[in-house]
Amino acid sequence: MNAIERATILHYHRHRMAAFGECSPKSLGWRGEDSQRKRFEVIASAADFTGGSILDIGCGRGDLKAFLDERFRDFAYIGIDHVPEFIAQAQARYGACPRTWFHLCDFSTLELPRVDYVIASGALGYRCAEPEFHLQMVRRMYRAAARAAIFNALDAARFPEHPLLVGRDADELVAFCRQLSPDVSVAKGYLDDDFTVCLYRAH
Repeated sequence: MNAIERATILHYHRHRMAAFGECSPKSLGWRGEDSQRKRFEVIASAADFTGGSILDIGCGRGDLKAFLDERFRDFAYIGIDHVPEFIAQAQARYGACPRTWFHLCDFSTLELPRVDYVIASGALGYRCAEPEFHLQMVRRMYRAAARAAIFNALDAARFPEHPLLVGRDADELVAFCRQLSPDVSVAKGYLDDDFTVCLYRAH
């Protein structure tokens, strides 16, 4: 992802913050709180995060951290995002929680730390001039994950044309994931135009 694409994403979120307010899920690009929560529910059902370590790519304001806190315990959480306002809000809300860290950085170039679970909710939905960027990110996520890499994506068969966001071919993406992992699960139907993929590590 190049500098112009990163700046475009930053402008997109700042525009939505101005339109909907910094605390609205719409500032993150979601249609609303229900849309965000349904994605989180699928992620939470993919694994038992208790006692594990989590890297949340594109963490926004740390909403996934709060959601998982309601269901699991004693996990370490690292949230990364390249929008300064989101990281500032996440730090203010959850930075004092034990074993919780937020970092302002560009995940497209970051060497991902080794953790149990690598999660990306919404982070792989942006357009990029590099056609295989999302595949490279999935590969990097899986390499960094000791237990599982989990991500959601917009379904190209149902997601309408958008100037910044882009749908993925679900069959092609899942086929790619199955080249990386012997154990891949796919969840559909929780939203009209979204799907979630989990690549588990064999133990």
